[in-house]
This record gives sequence, C-alpha cells and structure tokens, in this order.
Amino acid sequence: MNPNMMVIVVTSFPDIDLAVEAMRLGAYDFIIKPADLDLMTLSVKKALEKKRLEEEISAYRSHLERLVEERTAKLQQAYRILKKAHLDSVKVLAEAIDAKDPYTRGHSDRVTRMSLKIAFQFGFTEDRLESLEYGALLHDIGKIGIKDEVLQKPGALNSEEYQYIQEHPLIGVKIVEGIDFFKDKIPMIRHHHEHFDGSGYPDGLVGEAIPLEARIIAIPDAFDAMTSARPHRGMMPLQDVLMELEKCKGTQFDPGVLKIFLDEKIYKL
Repeated sequence: MNPNMMVIVVTSFPDIDLAVEAMRLGAYDFIIKPADLDLMTLSVKKALEKKRLEEEISAYRSHLERLVEERTAKLQQAYRILKKAHLDSVKVLAEAIDAKDPYTRGHSDRVTRMSLKIAFQFGFTEDRLESLEYGALLHDIGKIGIKDEVLQKPGALNSEEYQYIQEHPLIGVKIVEGIDFFKDKIPMIRHHHEHFDGSGYPDGLVGEAIPLEARIIAIPDAFDAMTSARPHRGMMPLQDVLMELEKCKGTQFDPGVLKIFLDEKIYKL
C-alpha cells in the first residue's frame, strides 16, 4: 500500500480491537456499517484536507531545506573569500616586513611553508595549521620597529645593537595584541627566539614551556637565515647549515622538531 494514501476503513464488524489495529496500521478513519452518507462525505473531506495539509507542509519543508542549503553555500563561499582576503592582507604585510631587509626577501613565506610541513607531520588540525600559517607569516612583524641601519648593517652587530634587535618579538606583540584575531598567534611571535635549553629570548623559556608552534617556527627561521646571503657574509653551504642545526639540537632547537625537519628533508621546498 502506498504510505501516502489516505485509508478509510468501512466494515460491518464493530470490534474495538479491529479498529485499534486498523488505526495502528495507518487508517485515517474507521466507519461502521450501515454508514451514514453525510458521515462518509465528511470523513473523505477531512482525509483529503489532511492530505493537502501534509503535502503543503512537505513542500514547505523541502523549500526551507533548499533555502538553508543555498544560504549555507553562500555563507561558506563568503567565508572562504573573506579568509583568503584576510590571508592575502597578512601576506602583503609579511612582504612589507621582509622588504625592510632586502637580503631576506621572501623569508616569512619560506618560513611559513616549512613550518606548515613540520606541523603536518605532527598531525595538526586544519584550524591549528591555519593559526600557525598566520603566526609564521607574522613572526618577524616586530622588525617594523627596528631601525634600518641596524637591520641592514654590513658588518656584525655589536652587543648594544644585538640587544636592540632582540626587542623585535616584544615589539611584534605590541603591534598585534589589540587585535582579537591575532591573540592566539601572540605566543608564536613572542617566543620564536626562545631556545630549548632556556638561553633564548625574551623570556628564557625552557623545553616544552615554549609553545610547540614557536619551537617549530624557530628551525625554519634559523635555516632560512643561514641559507640567505647577508651583508657581512655570503650564503652558507647547505651541508654546513645542516651540520650547524644538528650541533644545536637540544640546546637551541627542540630535538623532536629538528628530527622531523631533517629526516623529512623539510628544507627542500
């Protein structure tokens, strides 16, 4: 029997159990013979009206579902466009940071790509990867507040200049701390120069007290700095850089993160 069909049972057996069973099986009405014609007509009219209302409700529900799906798709598309625009804006800002030092142009982008590859090996969720992407792009944003003559000094920095450039993580925090969207990126900006043994800056954090994202960014950051030409030195050969990273395992760098970086050859972008 078609489940959408309205059924009216007409019988000469006035049995209550039979009526209950008929209604349980989906009968709309149960009429005992001899049936009054007006009663039959009324029952049919009510059944047809019920059927009409059910069809209207079903059509309205389908319309609402389609509308919700369409609106959801539009919202998702708008969200994707907004996220891309936001990320593009941050990339432009990162390029502006890198432009302060022509010797490290593209540094933030390279650090970001390597950091994401490491984080993927750690099984980061999509949301955590997205947060890391922003944090890595902006890890050096504090360099906006560092004088060009220090950033671009052709020789080695003296102790005063080195201490001055160490302020860039804290300057970076001050730049973004008033923006809610960047609050969860602040630890990456503040702590990407902490050392695993506690000898880093600005807070001298040790081991796993350093946020994992900051420990991840620290290795591509150092690798890219060593493989970029500087005013006072040329580009270091890859093997020398890899040996230097290995030498700093457990002191400057998290051994577990460094192992992934080296074993998976993350540096081969």
